[in-house]
Amino acid sequence: MKLADDDFTLFGLPERFALDRPALDARWRELQAVAHPDRFAHEGAAAQRIAMQWAVRLNEAYARLKDPLRRAAYLCERRGAAIDAERNTAMPAEFLAQQMHWREALDEAVDTSDPEAAVQRLDDEVAAAERALLARVARQLDDEGDAATAAAGVRALMFLNRFRQEVERRLELLESGRT
Repeated sequence: MKLADDDFTLFGLPERFALDRPALDARWRELQAVAHPDRFAHEGAAAQRIAMQWAVRLNEAYARLKDPLRRAAYLCERRGAAIDAERNTAMPAEFLAQQMHWREALDEAVDTSDPEAAVQRLDDEVAAAERALLARVARQLDDEGDAATAAAGVRALMFLNRFRQEVERRLELLESGRT
């Protein structure tokens, strides 16, 4: 293993979106047990620095691989399809119309007889759309080898992720009695 290895090589996993999460977790624990800086406490500053670099590298790779959205983005990037979400915000008209509909529904939920239930229904609907889009991105990456189309899906998932955070904040406010 080398620090410069890609995340999949580092963990000994095939470079695919679909992965065995328990295997990833177990491998992370194994690697951390070997590379944890505490194991090198008595071996001098240089060994401790190297162990710290390994621990940081392993934690970064683990965080990226365990998160489906980050894993999809990483695979797109590795396959030459940059996500570039900061500059590439173009979305299909249908997706943008759906976003506007959901945002209006979120704003209108406050005026319903049961705003908490209305926001929860919206969250459930958006979560279902998010799961369906993630499944489509997974197929595009693993079965179709279409990283460019998957990258557009990842950008859409980023929008959905941010919107779901807004919905969750609204739910928290409603639950606490502050609308």
